[in-house]
Amino acid sequence: MISSILVANRGEIACRVFRTCRELGIATVAVYSDADADALHVREADSAVRLPGAAPADTYLRGDLVVKAAQAAGADAVHPGYGFLSENADFARAVVDAGLAWIGPPPEAIESMASKTRAKELMGIAPMAVDDVTAADLPVLVKAAAGGGGRGMRVVRELDALKGELAAASAEAASAFGDGEVFVEPYLEGGRHVEVQIMADAYDTVWALGTRDCTLQRRHQKVIEESPAPGLAPDLVEELHAQAVRAARVTGYRGAGTVEFLVAGDRVQFLEMNTRLQVEHPVTEAVFGIDLVALQIQVAEGARLPEEQPTARGHAVEARLYAEDPAAQWAPQTGTLHRLFVPGVRLDTGYADGDTIGVHYDPMLAKAIAYAPTRAQALRGLAGALERAVVHGPVTNRELLVRSLRHPEFVEARMDTGFYDRYVAELAAPAPDPYAPLAAALADAHGRSRFGGWRNLASQPQVKLFRSEPDGAEHEVRYRHEREGLSAEGVRVLSVSGEVVVLEVDGVRRQFTVSRYGGDRVYGSYRVYVGNTALTPLPLLPEPTTRQEPGSLLAPMPGTVVRLADGLAEGARVTAGQPLVWLEAMKMEHRISAPASGTLTALHAAPGRQVEVGALLAVVDVVDPVGPVDAADVVEAPEVA
Repeated sequence: MISSILVANRGEIACRVFRTCRELGIATVAVYSDADADALHVREADSAVRLPGAAPADTYLRGDLVVKAAQAAGADAVHPGYGFLSENADFARAVVDAGLAWIGPPPEAIESMASKTRAKELMGIAPMAVDDVTAADLPVLVKAAAGGGGRGMRVVRELDALKGELAAASAEAASAFGDGEVFVEPYLEGGRHVEVQIMADAYDTVWALGTRDCTLQRRHQKVIEESPAPGLAPDLVEELHAQAVRAARVTGYRGAGTVEFLVAGDRVQFLEMNTRLQVEHPVTEAVFGIDLVALQIQVAEGARLPEEQPTARGHAVEARLYAEDPAAQWAPQTGTLHRLFVPGVRLDTGYADGDTIGVHYDPMLAKAIAYAPTRAQALRGLAGALERAVVHGPVTNRELLVRSLRHPEFVEARMDTGFYDRYVAELAAPAPDPYAPLAAALADAHGRSRFGGWRNLASQPQVKLFRSEPDGAEHEVRYRHEREGLSAEGVRVLSVSGEVVVLEVDGVRRQFTVSRYGGDRVYGSYRVYVGNTALTPLPLLPEPTTRQEPGSLLAPMPGTVVRLADGLAEGARVTAGQPLVWLEAMKMEHRISAPASGTLTALHAAPGRQVEVGALLAVVDVVDPVGPVDAADVVEAPEVA
């Protein structure tokens, strides 16, 4: 029997495993980097061991340090979570060799599915020969054999472009994963991403636990997942289950795993097998009424699974809440998470109020999971919960999630993997409440008049300025101190306090909750939230600021410069939109492009340099100004969290 488990991970998944351990009476051990010294998963563990450093390569990816940490803390088992070392066969062997229980599949099973080409061979799928690709085969997908997250992946629609895309994908794969092997497979246009959760024991019992649809993705990373996958014919589900069970049997699998497919109509294409617990496992837990982490632990202890697997009931949907701005190429955000509250649904998170979202790891804040008897009820319940959620801190994708869950194409299960390519602009458009600035100004003015709130003579209107986020729009608010209290044109002010403002707008009573964080009200150095509309007070007479010259290339987020364009140096000619600098932050690589055409007159970026938001990276002597250019592209880095 396992008595103490070290989770070789961080954040949400570490907290998730700890929760099951507490229910089972198992002691917990956390590991943490210096950047995570005050993280929630460290606070929730019974004990914790420091991994010196901040970068994943120096901490969570150091299997030798993790094994030593388990031994030092007296743990007798290791759970890898997902990402980091969870699919590293050498790490699994090191855990076993150290006399610890490995809560995962056998190292040989991990190894057999680590290469996508080897996995296809085991599944009896003949590889597509590059030299045999014809125009009739297009489009095709070039993919890296190792790794994932969209790195080393290219869709090829023209035969003449295949050779170049193979070379580019190979170079990117070699840089990201240390393995430049790539392969080609058919690309199913309009396909859906469908997967099967499996659970297997050491006694030849394999469960195929329904299906999950993970079609809504950005940068090849899932955003919304649900179970069961809607609209699949029973015979198609049977085929998916049969292939998933086959994958488990040919690898001698044990524990939890996921087999992924691309489905278009009645066509099924095997993608890969993830030899670990998936981020989206809660929707399967909800539908089948099980705890997959508990089952992982039981299988690791040598327990048998019942031959009769559990029965699915109802529908579950999960949305990933990210600290990112979908309207700015999904750029990740950092800062203090002042408040996080999502009512009425399961919330798996690695953050608590007041925690800091840093630059080193994945920008996912939480997963919100709703369960209901029907799909329509589950979608409506999750959308409503997220709409009522309180998320105060960095910009998030909350509004995009709400709109996605209500989009007709998703509601009617007509979506495909190009969903966000088509709709991100409308789904991510900022929508600050038009009355939020007035509510903020009235709450701020409450109790401030030296004369009890009114004057004998009609007062001049008071003026306050706010900037809403993330759209950056400025709002001028005018209100008055009257005998009866505060007033404003176009609305009836029913009541005002420092925290709650009640207005009547066009005959409809509306209540606004006002929250402030940081600074003080006298000097305006604070951020105010009205509901989820974020506002920053602005001075009426702003201080002079440093003006950036046209052609300045600024860092859109804090991060590390990882590389520069080939041959980039002062004096080089560049064109608008040309990629110049690559930043890495929060598990993503951001390609920063030239803001204009001209000559590079200054270069301040260098590989390895840490930069803050707004840091000057380079300056272009403008020849053909095109206006400001943000991060032109965002590429998913190797999964590390």
